[in-house]
Order: sequence, then structure tokens, then C-alpha cells
Amino acid sequence: MASASPRRRELVALLRLPFEVVPSHYQEPSSPTSPVSLPRFVVELATAKAHEVAHRIEEGLVLGADTEVSLEGDVGLPLGKPANPQEATSMLHALSGRTHYVYTGLALVPVVDGSPQEPLQEVVCTRVRFRELSDDMIAAYIATSEPFDKAGAYGAQGYAAPYIEAIDGDFFNVVGLPLCTLGHMLERLGVAWWRGTPQT
Repeated sequence: MASASPRRRELVALLRLPFEVVPSHYQEPSSPTSPVSLPRFVVELATAKAHEVAHRIEEGLVLGADTEVSLEGDVGLPLGKPANPQEATSMLHALSGRTHYVYTGLALVPVVDGSPQEPLQEVVCTRVRFRELSDDMIAAYIATSEPFDKAGAYGAQGYAAPYIEAIDGDFFNVVGLPLCTLGHMLERLGVAWWRGTPQT
């Protein structure tokens, strides 16, 4: 897995497959300043992360993932990870009382005899609606420090859970890894993941 995310590690472990975390050294580009195609953006980043790790191993299957949040839908500005409390405050004010879109790009790169093969790619989108948030609610959430390593400045599985009014789509996609889609991808590559054994 080409990610150091503890959330993704926990989710991958649910597949009961042996895996190793090898964080990607891919240098992500600066956040776009003009609207982009979110599906293309996330899958390109996921693939770049996976390819960087794939060139450093001899054999295996490398998973890359990238998650972004957008207020506009398929074409818009991605809300990445906030760099400071001011950015987090701005993002949460923008999400307050509105529906937004969470996109995750997935890339599986098989590596055979040290040679990366053609990647298998997928994109998943989930619609999320936030309740109206007061200034005090936003400030209190930022004080937990939870927003700073999460796209869109919140974690659906954490202290922001009570802010979510509705989710349309894969909940695990909002956390950062759409497991159902990943399972389908593994099956297409001949991996019977359901026969795995629990990780210790």
C-alpha cells in the first residue's frame, strides 16, 4: 500500500490480506487554482503514487489512493488538507449547510519481475451533506487538531461525525478508501480477497 494513512491501513486490514505499507515518495503538485476534473485529478494522483512505489519493489500489487473534496461536483476546485487553522475554518464554513462531493481515485499496479504493469484504475464519488455549523462548533472542532491531515478539513469517522446529515454513496470512500470498489478491482486481477486470514 503506497500510503502512510492510518485510516487506509485499518480499512485495508479488513480485507484480511497480507500487505505492507510502503509510503510513496511522489511529490504531489500544488493545489489547483482553477477548476479541474476531479475524477481525472484523483485517479492521476493515485496512479502516480502507486507507480513511484512500484518502481521500488520486485514483485507484488501496489495500491495507490487519493481523496479530494469538492463543492462543485465533477469539475471544481479540490479542497485538500488545510495547512493551518485559518484554511480549516474557511473550508468548514464553506461546507456548512451544504452538500459536497468526496472523490477517491484508486490505482492497482501489478509488479512482475521488477517491472510495473498496466494499472487498474477506478474513481468513486460520494455525496455528503453537512448540517449548519456555528462559529463555535467550527472553532471547537479545529481545536481537536483532527482537520489538519484530512481532505476538506474533516474526518467522517471522527469528531465531525455529528456534523453529517446525510451520505449518498460509499461511507468508506469518505473515510478514504472505498472497500467495495477495491474488492471488485482485486477480483478482476484474480485475487480472492475473501479467503484471506486476519492480520495480527
